[in-house]
Amino acid sequence: MLTMKIYIGNDHRGFLYKQAIVAHLSKGDYEVEDCGASSEESCDYPDFAKAVAAKVAAANAAVPDSAVGILICGSGAGMAMAANKVPGIRAAQVCSEWLAEYVRRHNNANVITFGSAVTPVDDVLRFVDIFLSAAFEGGRHQRRVEKISAIETDAAK
Repeated sequence: MLTMKIYIGNDHRGFLYKQAIVAHLSKGDYEVEDCGASSEESCDYPDFAKAVAAKVAAANAAVPDSAVGILICGSGAGMAMAANKVPGIRAAQVCSEWLAEYVRRHNNANVITFGSAVTPVDDVLRFVDIFLSAAFEGGRHQRRVEKISAIETDAAK
């Protein structure tokens, strides 16, 4: 069985959350790669969103559904916006158990984002577990995910 690869990144406002998530994931059967930032020193979230998203996209192009990403900034919104600019990425900002499950089951999200200023770290850890245990349902949802990919392809022309 393939070990799920998890790429994780943050800006300065997500640093402490990243540390908590990495420690939490170390208890599971995951391969985690830290893509920075490495401190609470001010930095730019798009740099880390791009780094994580590019690695997730490349891994999944080689072996479909073998990797996901987790990104943390102050709001979670900027990370999602930046990550979604990378072809092949379906990033979703998660702030509830329902979203953690359904962005995976229905949208086949491959990156989730969190805001350290809006979601308590204990909730984030629970949401990460829910996301990682959920599986894409396919079926009618596959058609919709393909339409998302078509928008991406059309925009690149």
